[in-house]
Amino acid sequence: MLDRLSTPEAQEAAREAEELGYSALWVPEAVGRDPFILSTLLLAATDRLVLATGIANIYARDAMTMANSLRTLDEAFGGRFVLGLGVSHHNLVEWVRKHEYSQPLTRMREYLTFMREKGVWRSVGPKELPDRIVLAALGPRMLQLAAACTAGAHPYFTTPEHTAMAREIMGPDAVLAPEQMCILSTDAAEARASARRTMKTYTDLPNYANNLRRLGFDDHDLDGECSDRLVDAIVAWGDEGQIAARVAAHRDAGADHVCVQVLAETPEEMRAGWRRLAPALVS
Repeated sequence: MLDRLSTPEAQEAAREAEELGYSALWVPEAVGRDPFILSTLLLAATDRLVLATGIANIYARDAMTMANSLRTLDEAFGGRFVLGLGVSHHNLVEWVRKHEYSQPLTRMREYLTFMREKGVWRSVGPKELPDRIVLAALGPRMLQLAAACTAGAHPYFTTPEHTAMAREIMGPDAVLAPEQMCILSTDAAEARASARRTMKTYTDLPNYANNLRRLGFDDHDLDGECSDRLVDAIVAWGDEGQIAARVAAHRDAGADHVCVQVLAETPEEMRAGWRRLAPALVS
């Protein structure tokens, strides 16, 4: 939604999120704005808000560039930036970026090693790589890598049950920051129809489909239109209390931070959702 706003409008939205008491704003990387430039612009417009990439694509820049981008923002904004990294998806890597997509776990492990051990940094700022990296991790092996080599994980398009599984795999110390989609509507038919318009983008991607199968969903849930069971598991819908209850379920399952994504038709509707949810979510 921020890509549908001008830069001044996006900065104003970030300021409002900060004023509402939200602790962080997550920005994606796909085919829109560069997430590091956008994060810089939004950090410069705010005082306390943390900017996090959810998720920066490791195929979009080499490991030294990624590491030094993190160092640059860490020095400039006093630790208000979190680098979320991911291997992305076959179609976005091969069809859009024209790279070879293979062995994602090995690729990520090698990338992290280069970031920490082999890059060159000759500027003002932290010599050691800041411990502000989380991985887009869904499966057990990527979750293990996240716990062993980074601060933790930012699972996307998941459920509280996945959060519990991730916490068990990662142990008690790693940061676990799942994403939770939500729709502020108590009309079941309306909410599920809106959810399906977003969900189909993700259920068609093997990484997400495979993760859902690990969680017990099957062809009936995934083929064609998403089943009501799957919709209700992935997208929290209802009033503010019902959305807050789903966030609490993630926290009870072991989440340290929950990234709440308000699904909306327009940026204005998204921001209205932020306002409605703030009293229920911000402590």
